Amino acid sequence: MTASSTDTLPIVLIHGLWMTARSWDRWVEHYQAKGHQVVVPTYPGFEIEVEALREHPEIIAEASVPATLDHLIEVVEALDRPPIIMGHSFGGTFTQLLVNRGLGAAAVTIDSAPPEGVRVNPPSQIKSLFPILSNPANRHRAVGFTKEQFHYAFANTSTREESDAAYDRLHIPAPGSWVWAYGLIANWKPGHQETWVDYDLDDRAPLLFISGGKDHLMPPSVIRSNAKKYRNSDSLTELYEFPERSHFTGVEPGWEQVADYALEWATRHTRDTDGRP
Repeated sequence: MTASSTDTLPIVLIHGLWMTARSWDRWVEHYQAKGHQVVVPTYPGFEIEVEALREHPEIIAEASVPATLDHLIEVVEALDRPPIIMGHSFGGTFTQLLVNRGLGAAAVTIDSAPPEGVRVNPPSQIKSLFPILSNPANRHRAVGFTKEQFHYAFANTSTREESDAAYDRLHIPAPGSWVWAYGLIANWKPGHQETWVDYDLDDRAPLLFISGGKDHLMPPSVIRSNAKKYRNSDSLTELYEFPERSHFTGVEPGWEQVADYALEWATRHTRDTDGRP
């Protein structure tokens, strides 16, 4: 965490599954250079390095969404003023949950995993998640991708060499229970779940959805369906697609374009720091 200038809002960056805070390293430097305080919270227990998490998958397997959300709320509320919140993949789910609790001056989700009720499951998404959902025993495990599976699900627009290098540096297993509880199957369960949000809420921060046109894990149809859920809210919701980008859009070459678009949009649409639009 670094000190910010008085005319810039703090930024909170939330990572998704199969990743840690390390995946935001370039964005942190990029935004700090623009004068922002940048906070990159991780999930409780994930504070250790990628390599250590791989050696202790029980930490990952035992993680819970409610405990993680509580931790993120504490991080956001501890800041001097409401921040710009950005989340990638499941971090986008957390971003929507935080916004639904009245937090943030503006928010951006990037290739977001959807909260409850988005019932669009394209074939590439099913194929991406099949390694986890194919075995019910994975509900109780930390489950990773192979390098081949990672290339398809995350980095399909990169060369295999580039994808493998990113895998070695960034990839960790994910809590299998999260994929089972909040993934494809969960969206067809009755009743509210822990990722439920009030899509019709009017008093919330402006929200931008960014999607990658070649994303296999969270394809554009999923992102469009998620954004459309907010159509009855009086608060601003917008969608922007980068047509040639994958789920790894925040890391693959050209990530600066995504980072700049997200920040410019959020800065342009932020609510006053007292929470008023």
